[in-house]
Amino acid sequence: MKNKLLSLAVLLLVNFANHAQKVEFETYQLSNGMDVILHQDNTAPVVTVSVMYHVGAKDEHPERTGMAHFFEHLLFEGTKNIDRGEWFKIVSSNGGSNNANTTDDRTYYYEVFPSNSLELGLWMESERLMHPIINQIGVDTQNEVVKEEKRLRVDNQPYGKFLENVKLHMFKKHPYKGTTIGKMEHLDAATLEEFQAFNKKYYVPNNAVLVVAGDIDVPSTKKMIEDYFGPIPRGEDIVRNFPKEDPITETIRAKAYDSNIQIPAVVTAYRTPAMTERDAYVLNMLSSYLSTGKTSKLYKKMVDEKKMALQVGAFNISQEDYGTYIVYGLPLGDTTLDNLIAEIDEEIVKVQTDLISERDYQKLQNIFENNFVNSNSSIAGIANSLARYHMLYDDVNLINNEIDIYRSITREEIQAVAKKYLNPNQRLVLEYLPETEKAK
Repeated sequence: MKNKLLSLAVLLLVNFANHAQKVEFETYQLSNGMDVILHQDNTAPVVTVSVMYHVGAKDEHPERTGMAHFFEHLLFEGTKNIDRGEWFKIVSSNGGSNNANTTDDRTYYYEVFPSNSLELGLWMESERLMHPIINQIGVDTQNEVVKEEKRLRVDNQPYGKFLENVKLHMFKKHPYKGTTIGKMEHLDAATLEEFQAFNKKYYVPNNAVLVVAGDIDVPSTKKMIEDYFGPIPRGEDIVRNFPKEDPITETIRAKAYDSNIQIPAVVTAYRTPAMTERDAYVLNMLSSYLSTGKTSKLYKKMVDEKKMALQVGAFNISQEDYGTYIVYGLPLGDTTLDNLIAEIDEEIVKVQTDLISERDYQKLQNIFENNFVNSNSSIAGIANSLARYHMLYDDVNLINNEIDIYRSITREEIQAVAKKYLNPNQRLVLEYLPETEKAK
C-alpha cells in the first residue's frame, strides 16, 4: 500500500511539474552578435533585466588570476553617463534591486525592477557594456573591496580553502586549477592597461546573452533592446583552446593546513565529465542518494547511527569543461580520517555492487521533481536559468525538459556511473588539517 501511495505521489508531482513549470520564451540575435531571450509573464508588475557574459576565472592569464571576479565589482564603478557611486542609488531609488556573481565559466549581472522601469534597466546594462569607466581610481577602490571579501570568505573562514586545495590537485593543466577569487598579488601587479584589455576582449555583445523576463510588452521591449544594445560594436571572436587533463590512474594523496580550524576533515575527489554530459546528471542523483537529508545513506550511517562524523557529504560540481565529485567528512571523537574514508568507500562499493532500492530510487525522483518545480518559482530565477542554459548548455529548452533527463535515469545507470568514476585509483585523497598539525 505504501508503494502504491508513493507511486501516486510521484505521478501527481510529475503532472504538477509539467503544468506549473512550462516557461515560454523567444530567442533572437542582434546584428552585433548579442543573443537575446525574452520571457513574458504579466502576472505581477515585475521585470528582470540580466546579462550573462561568457567569461570566468578559467579565461584569465595564469599570472593574473582573479581578474574575472574583479570585473564583477569593477563594472559597478560607473559609466560615461552614470557617475561613480551612483549605480546602486539609481537602482534602489527606482524600487529595484541588483547583484552579480562570477564562476569559473561565466559572469552574471542582473536588476529586478517594477515593470515600469524596464527601460531604465536596459539602459543601465547597455551603459555597463558600451560606456564603462575603467580608471585607476576604480581599480584601486575595488582592489580593497576584493581583498576584504577574500579575507572574510576565504582567509579567515574555517575550511575556507577547502575547495582551493581540491582544485589545485585535481587539475594540473586546465585553468580550473585556480580559484575564482584569485591571488591578490596578481591583482596588485596588474596594470590599468591590462584591466582595460580584459574588458575590451570579453565584454562585447557577441560574448553575452541578454535576458528580459517578466511583465513586458514584447514588441516595445524589442524596440528598446535594439535602441540601447544595437549600436554597440561587435567584438573580436573569442577562441578557447584549453589543455586537456590526463586521466587520473592512481590515488593522489595530499595534505592542506588551515589555521582557522581545530577539527580536521578528509576529502576524496574524483574528476567527472562536463555539465552537459548525461553522466553528470547521474552523478547529481548519486550525490543526493548519498548525502541529501538526514535519511541519506552517509548521514544516517556515519552521523546518526555510528556517530563517527560531525558532518559528511557528497556533491558533484558540474562545470562547462569538467566536473569534480567530492565526498568529505569531519570526524567525531576518536574516529580517524582513515576510518571515515573506509566507511564512505563501503557505501560507494554498495552502489557499485547492488542496485539501489526501488524505494530509494522513487525518493530521488521526488527530490529532483521538487527541485525542478522550485527552480523557476520567481522571475529572477527564470531569467538566470534561461541565460545559463543558453550559454553553458547551448539548449534553452532545458528550462522545460531537463527534468526529463532525470526521470529517464535508471537504477542501472546509477550503478554503472558509480563504477565508472568513483574508484580509488581515480581520485584525490586530501587530509585537511589544523595548522597545528603541520609541525608534527
